[in-house]
Amino acid sequence: MAIPQLTPEERQAALEKAKIARVKRAQVRDDLKNGKLSLKDVIAMKNDEIVGRMKVSTLIETLPGYGKAKASKVMAELKIAESRRLRGLGEKQEAALLERLG
Repeated sequence: MAIPQLTPEERQAALEKAKIARVKRAQVRDDLKNGKLSLKDVIAMKNDEIVGRMKVSTLIETLPGYGKAKASKVMAELKIAESRRLRGLGEKQEAALLERLG
C-alpha cells in the first residue's frame, strides 16, 4: 500500500491532530497519576476517540507503584494482551482490572 501524498495543508492538519491526541492522553495519565482521576473514571472514558486508543499497559504503568514489570505481570494474570487498547477491553476484563487495581 502506497503512502498517500498529502498537500502541505493536509500534512499540517494531521500533525496538529496527532499533537492534540498526545497532549490529551498525557493529561489523562497525569491526572490519573496525581489522583484527580480514578482508574474507573479513565475506563469510563474508553469511548472517547482519543482516550480509547491508549494502551492498557501504559495506563497501568501510570499508576503509582507500577512499572513495566508489574504492569506486564498484571496483564498476564488478567489475560489481557500486551497490545490491547482501552477501547478493546471487554466487560469481564474491565471488571477484573478494576477489582485488581481499582
